[in-house]
Amino acid sequence: MPEPSPPRRIAVLAFPGVELLDVVGPLEVFAAASALHCKAGAPPVYAVEVMAARPGPVRAASGLVVLADRGLDEAGIDTLLVAGGAGIEAAVADPVLVAWLRAAAPRLRRLGSVCTGAMLLAEAGLLDGRRAVTHWNWCERLGRRYPAVRVEPDPIFIQDGPVWTSAGVTAGMDLALALIEADHGRDLALATARDLVMFLKRPGGQSQFSAALAGQAAERRPLRALQDWMLAHPEAELSVPALAERAGMSPRNFARAFVREIGATPAAYVERLRVEAARRRLEETDLPGETIARACGFGNGDGMRRAFLRRLGVAPREYRERFRPMAAPEVMEERA
Repeated sequence: MPEPSPPRRIAVLAFPGVELLDVVGPLEVFAAASALHCKAGAPPVYAVEVMAARPGPVRAASGLVVLADRGLDEAGIDTLLVAGGAGIEAAVADPVLVAWLRAAAPRLRRLGSVCTGAMLLAEAGLLDGRRAVTHWNWCERLGRRYPAVRVEPDPIFIQDGPVWTSAGVTAGMDLALALIEADHGRDLALATARDLVMFLKRPGGQSQFSAALAGQAAERRPLRALQDWMLAHPEAELSVPALAERAGMSPRNFARAFVREIGATPAAYVERLRVEAARRRLEETDLPGETIARACGFGNGDGMRRAFLRRLGVAPREYRERFRPMAAPEVMEERA
């Protein structure tokens, strides 16, 4: 009989101020998959370890310490994942770390990042010309700082060739499941997801977790005042003519100024703010879906459902079940 293949070695690169879950989350998923494989009488399929600029303790942003098994030595590593965290800016500014990562990447079968770890990959030039994602609150920064990266803000993870990137924090575990499926098939990935009580493929994108209106404030005071009023009155008539009249502008000039200062059309912005208003009510109240739809300007539950699917990738009912697990099921109408 042929000798069994050695386990694939998975390493996560950590640094001071790392987000601990970025490190241990994916590694626990790989370890669980290997343990399940062994239970079936087969040899282990993964070996996991933490690496850092030098072996030894690394203090995470939480204050907890993780022990790095090795320093900057990629020998024997199959897959390297770069973690993120509060210390990412210092890591990006470390020329030794960036140079090593740039040199090591061609010698790895597969490379990836968790959360803001994408910033370090980008600094090393490893995301140039590639599609990539990071934590929703860093996507704009990633695209602005590294214009050669094709940033896509919604996916939980993205594969572009041998490079994989994932969204914020727990998305590293989704990424690990996807890598397991790529290596060993759906059955092992699904068994691992069940063992860890996870979705094999999480429904919806990371938009459902973000504050969609953050950073979209107009520069000019009249438009800022109008935005404040819109946010307080999502149920109002928010058509371009109505908003232009309130702003004291012609509809054409208003639409142009709005896009120029806010970066979105009035219609797109209105839909976003209404979805945000409905999200808060779904999370914080037990109001029926139809009541929320009318209070947020959607008119009816069908309109709200279509907007949620466009913006968040999930229906209002699913959103409430996910973020208010104790909510009574009867508070949402069937069509919401």
